[in-house]
Amino acid sequence: MKLFKILSLLLVTSSLFAQDKPKNVIMLIGDGMGLSQISTAFYYKDGPSNFEQFKNIGFIKTSSASSKVTDSAAGATAFASGQKTYNGAVGVDADTLSIPTIVEELEAKNYKTGLISLSTITHATPACYYAHVKSRNMHEEIAEQLANSQVDFFAGAGLKFFTDRSDKKNLFEDMKLKGFEMDSVSLSTRVNINKKYGFLLEEEEMPAKHISRGDFHPKATQLALDYLSQSEDGFFLMTEGSFIDWAGHQNNAEMLVAEQLDFDDVLAVVLDFAKKDKNTLVVVTADHETGGVALTGGETPDKLKLKFNTKHHTAALIPIFAYGPGSENFQGIYENNEVYHKIKALLEL
Repeated sequence: MKLFKILSLLLVTSSLFAQDKPKNVIMLIGDGMGLSQISTAFYYKDGPSNFEQFKNIGFIKTSSASSKVTDSAAGATAFASGQKTYNGAVGVDADTLSIPTIVEELEAKNYKTGLISLSTITHATPACYYAHVKSRNMHEEIAEQLANSQVDFFAGAGLKFFTDRSDKKNLFEDMKLKGFEMDSVSLSTRVNINKKYGFLLEEEEMPAKHISRGDFHPKATQLALDYLSQSEDGFFLMTEGSFIDWAGHQNNAEMLVAEQLDFDDVLAVVLDFAKKDKNTLVVVTADHETGGVALTGGETPDKLKLKFNTKHHTAALIPIFAYGPGSENFQGIYENNEVYHKIKALLEL
């Protein structure tokens, strides 16, 4: 009887551990998104912010190996490869040596992978998941590395780095020969897991939300999930809200609120998928804060004013939110490169 009880306890414990291991991972990065930026969604949105759905919350320290104030390249390299590096580095360590990314490691395990950005797909944040160059400004080299990578799905901008190149190569056409369905006009309406997809819908960056971008970001994220979720072996998706950062650099309050609300809409898409799937870990954070944003009193008691203290990045700690199997592991305060190690440990890589 005692042996039966011990075996039963072991089975229950094993079951609990199994439930804590996600099959899929979705990482949302709000570039430049600090606590004040997140707070705007609570004050300016009609209805509750989707951030309210998170129970497991922590903070990350964002400093790079070269500066107390990181840039997006060093920050994303920490997320993607688990190492602190110098500002401007893409997928390389402090000695400029290539370091493997979680996307590359998962692809070797037959996971499907996807990347979405509102900026160029060769920009610092998405590039750090597939490229290895000493400078984030090497867009043509980064584009060629994407063309030669095993990434299955990407959507964003930066067409010119694939077609209007100094070496006269047309990577857009080359990728078609490698099995990609490439589109420079619009997102697909249907996707087939036996194909790969690349969407480059602008020469450089997508338009800002408050100007003319529409619902590209939530739609691209939904399309990626429709595609990646067909994988029997699991998937990894990184989707970036690029323009929260740009609004901070420009000290543009209207742009910031619009971009943050758009990011909140993307959260709705992702959390809806994760709730139904029950095997997906969602991690939401930022590489750094931009603008030194503060929410202060407005002209009347029921109004707020967004105040910017700088046009640059800051060293503020950044909130991190997690939902799904293993999400409790993201509580606490830790370095940004620990995000990679936490995800890798949960996936047992």
